[in-house]
Amino acid sequence: TYECGLETRGSTWIQFKVSYFLYALVFLLFDVETVFLYPWAVRFQVLGLFAFIEMIIFIGILVIGLWYAWKEGALKWL
Repeated sequence: TYECGLETRGSTWIQFKVSYFLYALVFLLFDVETVFLYPWAVRFQVLGLFAFIEMIIFIGILVIGLWYAWKEGALKWL
């Protein structure tokens, strides 16, 4: 009740599916990884070809991770 001030109705101890937590973890993982793209995008013109190749490899690793999560069913909501 300290969060919203309302009295609860029924049992407050309910079980959630693990898939909801997995979905949230995958979202956070890719959300945090996109933070690393911002500094690279700001300095794109100055960094040169080596940094471009590194970023292609980085994005490739992210795509492989997304494919694996999709294949394992971590992105299915129900």
